[in-house]
Amino acid sequence: MSKSIRNYSGPKRAFTLVELLVVIAIIGILVGLLLPAVQAAREAARRMSCANNIAQIGLAMHNFEFAAEHLPTGTVNDTGPIRNEPIGNHISWTVKILPYIEQSRMYSVIDQSKGVYDPVNAIPRMTQIASFLCNSYPLYSRVGQGSEDIGISTYAACYSSKEVPLDTDNDGVFFLGSRTKFSDIADGSSNTFFLSEKVSPDGDLGWMSGTRATLRNGTLEKFNPGSMSKTPSTITSNPDQGSLVMGGFSSFHTSGVNTLYGDGGVRFTPMSIDPKVLEAFCTRNGGELASNPDW
Repeated sequence: MSKSIRNYSGPKRAFTLVELLVVIAIIGILVGLLLPAVQAAREAARRMSCANNIAQIGLAMHNFEFAAEHLPTGTVNDTGPIRNEPIGNHISWTVKILPYIEQSRMYSVIDQSKGVYDPVNAIPRMTQIASFLCNSYPLYSRVGQGSEDIGISTYAACYSSKEVPLDTDNDGVFFLGSRTKFSDIADGSSNTFFLSEKVSPDGDLGWMSGTRATLRNGTLEKFNPGSMSKTPSTITSNPDQGSLVMGGFSSFHTSGVNTLYGDGGVRFTPMSIDPKVLEAFCTRNGGELASNPDW
């Protein structure tokens, strides 16, 4: 009878502590190398989604102009200048374009004769409109004046090239009582900013409000993020935060903001833009020679 003979080589050898630490270190290095690339890819996707939101808003503005024969009024009020306070009518351009961004139902329930802050408009004001919110924005609702949560807009139309009160004589496209036509934009629609991004501070009056909540200018400013979880990129500024101060454009993207031009094009405006060039793009008929750069 034959017997099978098994080779015995002793106990199997496991990883030593040193080898295990080396493997862990290699994995850590690989994660450290890949994580920034993953985050950059996610931010690129969010920036593209934001640009798509802005393009849809631009299309809505053009469709409104075709129907009404003028672009949406920046803000509505009996008197000016507009103060960043919940007093007045303050119906914003954002309300006017609702039927053109598939929000006809929302448009129909807003009583524009009562104004933004009237209790009859409380539910629309507290509703967040997805088209008005950038995906890079870390907070999806802000606490407004008082204790109510309100829907916000991270997009603002351009009312002026400079830090001046929002009134009927501003040099941008969207301002108090504006009824701007494309024929009024002597600088050319492809050389004129219609809209860009902004970061909402505490006390934002909401997406319906035609104040600094949805209208900004072309000045440079430092922005204090306060309790925000990130530090935003900014294109605007003035340290005075009085009720007449409007401020400029800002975002949570890296190094700049998405910007809508009058011709419907959306381009990324870098933080490195010359302040004078930015001002030139924010006027509708300033006569400046600034041309659209290839950023």
